[in-house]
Amino acid sequence: MKPGPNSPPEPAPLLAFGAHPDDIEFGCGGVVARETRAGRPARFVVCSRGEAASHGAPDQRVAEAEASAALLGATIEFVELDGDAHLEVRAAHAIKLAGILRRTRPAMVLAPSLVENQHPDHARLGRIVRDAARLARYGGVAELRDSPPHAIGQLYYYAVTPEAEPTDITPVILDVSAPEIVAAWTAAMEAHASQASARRYVELQLARARLRGLRAGVGHAMALYPNDPIVLDSLASACRGARGF
Repeated sequence: MKPGPNSPPEPAPLLAFGAHPDDIEFGCGGVVARETRAGRPARFVVCSRGEAASHGAPDQRVAEAEASAALLGATIEFVELDGDAHLEVRAAHAIKLAGILRRTRPAMVLAPSLVENQHPDHARLGRIVRDAARLARYGGVAELRDSPPHAIGQLYYYAVTPEAEPTDITPVILDVSAPEIVAAWTAAMEAHASQASARRYVELQLARARLRGLRAGVGHAMALYPNDPIVLDSLASACRGARGF
């Protein structure tokens, strides 16, 4: 249903990038669930079909990702770059993703962190997305001239594993402890049955969120790491600290 003439404008979308079909859900699925349930549109861009994984065929993993995105209230598209376990940082890739940024015109973008001690595709995709966010602003990029430039509000990095959490960036902590958010996030992770049945990924992510929540004085919390300093309109927007234990 389209909003009426007197309805408030729809929030600008959230765009999340993942190197593999399950990265977004495991790394920041609770954040996505929180945003979509607050009325923000969300779209996933997955840059491989998980073809190098030890468990699950590509067709199965694509189907799992589609079901998982729907559970989080997001739409999803797949982009062919170099393939699973073969991703390289290239200007052509950054321009391709910049084109997606111009088409979807998000306010916020989520991407894997740049920490090297993780699957190499994760850190490399984070760098590509960072470059794409900058190129999307430039009006003179020849390959992008068919669409108007777009500047995002903020790029946030997420950590798929504890080892991928940046130590040089102060995180933003989001409370994802509402029961309906935890339930949707859990269901979305479990939808990746080929991966969840192989290792205890779901338990790991819920435990991370529970521990961060305990430290912040809430039930469950997730961390995002801003690429740029966050600008606030008022100190009232930053009145809670994460020292609750």
